[in-house]
Amino acid sequence: MEVRELESLDLVGFYTRTKNADEADPQKAKIAPIWNKFGAEAAPKLRGNPKVFGVYSNYESDHTGLFDVYACSDMLSMDMSEEFKEIQIQPGKYLIFSAKGDMPQVVIDLWSEVWGYFTAEDCPHKRAFTTDFEQYVDGNEVQIAIGIK
Repeated sequence: MEVRELESLDLVGFYTRTKNADEADPQKAKIAPIWNKFGAEAAPKLRGNPKVFGVYSNYESDHTGLFDVYACSDMLSMDMSEEFKEIQIQPGKYLIFSAKGDMPQVVIDLWSEVWGYFTAEDCPHKRAFTTDFEQYVDGNEVQIAIGIK
């Protein structure tokens, strides 16, 4: 993992609002359905070398409260779908975690690493709860960027 200072990035995609407790219940989970929708309706519109992201923002409080989730890309535009929403990755300092493996398990495992890191008593970083994101580098690599103070 490494700390990086990142610039803002404007993205477009599908949006939902959820909380981690709901995501643990398949009947209430909203993240998987927006990724399914992204795969069916947005991915076919992508051309060139698109970057695909899962963005987490607008935190109600911390990891226990509500937050916004976007399945999005830098190669989509608002005029492609009435359902698309805009999101901006906020500029600032991020702690970047990376992993390679089979999707979606590699993403699940990397989030477990992120949770473990930030819940450790001796964790040297504090989450900012501004913008966090997953960037899907290719078919088997993901990076998770957590905004830090």
